[in-house]
Amino acid sequence: MNFFDTLMPKAFRATLTTPMRVFYACTFLSALGLGLTLSFYVVYLHNVRHFSAAFATLLLAAAAVAGLVSGPLWGTLVDRFGPFRVSIAGYGATGLALVAWAFVTTRLSAAIVAIVLAVVGGASWGPNTTLLARLVGEEHRQRAFGFNFMLLNLGIGFGGLISAAIVNLNHPATFSVLYLCNAAGMFAAGLLYLTLRSYGGPVRIAHDDPARESDGWRTVLADRRLVQYLLASLVLMIGGYGSQEAGYSLFVVNNLRLSVHDIGVIFFFNTTTIVLAQLWTLNRIEGRSRTRVLAVVGALWCFFWLVLAAALAMPPVVAFFALCASMVVFAFGETMLQPVGSALVNEIAPEHLRGRYNAASGATWSVSGTVAPLIATVYFGSGGGNWWPLSIGILALVGSALMLNLRRSLSLAEDGRTA
Repeated sequence: MNFFDTLMPKAFRATLTTPMRVFYACTFLSALGLGLTLSFYVVYLHNVRHFSAAFATLLLAAAAVAGLVSGPLWGTLVDRFGPFRVSIAGYGATGLALVAWAFVTTRLSAAIVAIVLAVVGGASWGPNTTLLARLVGEEHRQRAFGFNFMLLNLGIGFGGLISAAIVNLNHPATFSVLYLCNAAGMFAAGLLYLTLRSYGGPVRIAHDDPARESDGWRTVLADRRLVQYLLASLVLMIGGYGSQEAGYSLFVVNNLRLSVHDIGVIFFFNTTTIVLAQLWTLNRIEGRSRTRVLAVVGALWCFFWLVLAAALAMPPVVAFFALCASMVVFAFGETMLQPVGSALVNEIAPEHLRGRYNAASGATWSVSGTVAPLIATVYFGSGGGNWWPLSIGILALVGSALMLNLRRSLSLAEDGRTA
């Protein structure tokens, strides 16, 4: 077996039919546009449109809440009308909202467009996850989710490189150009997505079986396995992504006294590691217990936070290299989390409720994005910022323990273990 066959087994390559290739192309196109603007939200509002920093951060929080509240609605719509219609509506609405975002001039217009972007953003992740689960068989689903995550990061990385060459604070119009290019990427992905119409219709089993006619969110939340997973995932997210986005950069600049430019280099190691290591990681975790893999993610993220805390006692240069190395460790956790978490949820989800199950899973991201900033605010606001990384590391380990506890509620197949 050659090196390429090791990274991309022939059995998986055989699943890359035209619909799968189209789906992945849509992922890359939309991610490329997202990468152009991903890190400029607050900068655009404050430095370009001259709104206060307080308004910009408050709007960011309000958008997170709007995305959380609208999440269950998208899950219901996916199960009722199918992922195709919801995703197409999401691509179109997001593209139009990005065009409007490129030209906002007042607080009211910025608030309206930001909320719209947050709400329609829910019409992408959940529906697309549902459709991908349909396009590939159960035995290759975990690898398919991982490959999709790799393309997502590859697109974001390329978008970031392009934006770095274009954006200029002395020329505010360059920001408008980036958002318009982001919109163009969404429209292009939406047009390509139209070819997947025959694969994304609603599931009729719920309507043909009277016993399942009333299945809805009550049925979803009655699934003890899902509820246990959601709790474990939420704690893990707060101990990972949520806190990384909420306070990592602030800690690096204010507590470690490193340059803001160092942050860009540190996160470059994150994206690069994901792109280079994703296929290798997929081979290492294939056939292993999903809950144990997710527990390892928590352990890796705990190490990441411990290094951040230890950096307080390091010289600046040593701290910088230590943070770059720890970001690689964090990225390895990401390459495990994305394919395994999505595969687990779609393994326990009945077909006619798959949209709701994926929406519930996606909600943990929104909740962690709301809770983690509150935790960071308490620590940094009370002068205890130096203890913040250690506390988050402990949370990551709690998430690991909850994942291991979930293992007892799953069958071999649901946990991804080979008999």
